[in-house]
Amino acid sequence: MRPTERAGTDARAAVVCGLGAWLPPTVVTNDDLARRLDTSDEWIRTRTGIRARHVASPGMPTSHLAAEAGARALESAGVHDVDMVVLATTTPDRPCPATAPVVATRLGLTGRPAFDVSAVCTGFLYALATGAGMITSGAVETVLVVGSEVYSTILDPADRSSSVIFGDGAGAVVLRAGHRSEDGAVGRSELGSDGSLADLITVRAGGSEQRSSGAPALPADRYFSMWGKEVFAHAVTRMAEATRAALAGAGWHAADLDRLIGHQANVRILHALGEYLDIPRERLVIHLDQIGNTAAASIPLALAYAQSTGELAPGARVALTAFGGGATWGATTLTWPALKTV
Repeated sequence: MRPTERAGTDARAAVVCGLGAWLPPTVVTNDDLARRLDTSDEWIRTRTGIRARHVASPGMPTSHLAAEAGARALESAGVHDVDMVVLATTTPDRPCPATAPVVATRLGLTGRPAFDVSAVCTGFLYALATGAGMITSGAVETVLVVGSEVYSTILDPADRSSSVIFGDGAGAVVLRAGHRSEDGAVGRSELGSDGSLADLITVRAGGSEQRSSGAPALPADRYFSMWGKEVFAHAVTRMAEATRAALAGAGWHAADLDRLIGHQANVRILHALGEYLDIPRERLVIHLDQIGNTAAASIPLALAYAQSTGELAPGARVALTAFGGGATWGATTLTWPALKTV
């Protein structure tokens, strides 16, 4: 008998039961970038905390990375099938169709519902909330949630402000129906958005707004752009607010947290967030030094890293939070479960 059948639908929850991650093998260090850009290892490290990032090889689209991470998450969960696939990405294989059906088919899940979620760096939390909601409603029993990005395809290689920040990668979790008292049960998701901030983080060209204007796209508009200082202020404030709300929903205080896993955008943002919430730095998971900002893949990659290093032990109280383009933001909580490492 399943836990949900014993407890009744009022206690039904989505429980994390599998975790997987995958990074392209090519590593680009700060010194590598300094050979072609007006920058240096010291300049990048002191401003971002990043030392290196992984970059997808030619012919390696988002679906490839997503399928690799998804396969590892399924293996970690000990399953070969799920009822649904939700993919968070800013860099789909094509503008049309969605990339998730391609990922599902690569994983042998043809016929299962599969769709994309676009919330930039908050994408994984939006996808996680979507998958959890489908489970708690009783619509499905299992969901594969993936965050996958190939940001190298939308960056201007001559722009040091963005080229030094982002990396490619994918991470995934498997959710199953369970009881809200179980370790791994996803807490209440606190999500928000503000479309008036759309220009803070954007790729202007390629969508209906630009195409319907009748004017050709400017070369710079084809690439990702971000207003760093403005993003910093909004990111810290919004992530802190969302985290506080998620903690309140769980009946926790910041002092109760064993680990805070924020979107891995910039080490200064993570440190400021910790100070804002009065959480010591040793309780912050920081993985961006090795892989850069991987947008929607950031949080699941940080989870996989923290589990592999022992920072995340079964029973640890964890909060997840992110801020991204849209603008979007969100947070949730869970008690970390015992998972098979793949």
